[in-house]
Amino acid sequence: MKLFPLLLALSAPAILSGCVISVGGDGDSGYSSDWQEREYNNRKHIANLKRNMSYESVVRKLGVADFNELHQKEHGVVRVLYYRTQRTMDDGVTSKDECTPLVFHDGYLVGWGDKAYAEI
Repeated sequence: MKLFPLLLALSAPAILSGCVISVGGDGDSGYSSDWQEREYNNRKHIANLKRNMSYESVVRKLGVADFNELHQKEHGVVRVLYYRTQRTMDDGVTSKDECTPLVFHDGYLVGWGDKAYAEI
């Protein structure tokens, strides 16, 4: 009876040595689908925006922006939120050229995209 636990203990390393647990190690691990889903979601929400939406309602829909700027202009406060909408480099870092800017004037959405940003 004492021989069985001894045999089990000695054979366990050999039996278990073939076990491998993979946790997100390859390119299809979910990382790529995460950013693709995030970009798609942002594009979908941005496509449904309307001028004069409040800053708060946009943030409720889109969540925290990737970048955020605040400009004090002579005609009021301009806030720009950047949301990632397209990938340009496979470096794992989001840059502004991968984002769509949303431009707010005194707390209300006045436009989005590069043209709207250029106008401020």
